[in-house]
Amino acid sequence: MPPNSYEPYDLIAMGRIGVDLYPLRAGVPLARVETFGRFLGGSAANVAVAAARLGRRTALVTRTGNDPFGDYLHQQLREFGVDDRWVTGVADLPTPVTFCEIFPPDDFPLYFYRRPKAPDLELRTEELDLDAIRAARIFWTTGTGLCEEPSRSTTLAALEARGGTHDAGRVTVFDLDWRPMFWGDGDPGRARPYYAEALRRATVAVGNLDECEVATGEREPHAAARALLDAGAELAVVKQGPKGVLAMDRAGTTAEVPPVPVEVLNGLGAGDAFGGALCHGLLAGRDLEHTMRYANAAGAIVASRLACSSAMPRPAEVEQVLAGGPVPAQEPAA
Repeated sequence: MPPNSYEPYDLIAMGRIGVDLYPLRAGVPLARVETFGRFLGGSAANVAVAAARLGRRTALVTRTGNDPFGDYLHQQLREFGVDDRWVTGVADLPTPVTFCEIFPPDDFPLYFYRRPKAPDLELRTEELDLDAIRAARIFWTTGTGLCEEPSRSTTLAALEARGGTHDAGRVTVFDLDWRPMFWGDGDPGRARPYYAEALRRATVAVGNLDECEVATGEREPHAAARALLDAGAELAVVKQGPKGVLAMDRAGTTAEVPPVPVEVLNGLGAGDAFGGALCHGLLAGRDLEHTMRYANAAGAIVASRLACSSAMPRPAEVEQVLAGGPVPAQEPAA
């Protein structure tokens, strides 16, 4: 399709994708698991799926291996309604696979198979459709994209291309997404200068307390939010797990929202569901507190389910939870 022959996307996400293999029984260590479910995974991919489930027009920029797992991911993205035109193959690298163990309510060890290198870290600036990235109503990228070249320079170039989107009513989200195993020795000091560069180019920063500490050196929620704003963001969203979420914008508006009570089955996709719902709320122009409550509800729904991508809620499910109804347990069909 020729450049600029499409309407701007509600959301373009750029970053990690892979195949998640989850045990079909909770409380069983991997050494004893006999059956797994296969799902599309990766934080950026999941955020795109979550927003698509809420009715948004989304696309993903990433890379896979030229292998059957890569074919599977293309198929899944299309079934979820995510445009995969910018998901390209890398000839000599396998599509990543991630295993997890499920020990509710709060222990979900992850085992990443991303060697010798993940294809999504082979994103190159010259291959980006910068016109589409500039035009998107929301552009979402992550800290993982900064961990290696050429993805690091490509991520920063995409963020740079979004310059001036503040005045155009568009949003640039930097998901702090700290994964120490992707940074060699896992030293936060190596990551912090690159995080600072990304924050200077972002309008929204999102992260949990550990990630905020990596990015800013601050762990106390209000201090972390202020540090993110000082670093360049116009809105800081600090996820606090069982203590809920804090959001603070540069105009001085603050929203502190408690979590939705839920029986957790697998908490791994909750943050990505939160991210997709955050985008939905920002696009809808909802006030800060409502947006946080909506995002919290979406995250709680996914935490109660086994999968990540296929567990992303639809609008009626989120509204049910917001109205005080039960968290829907049934995963919707893809």
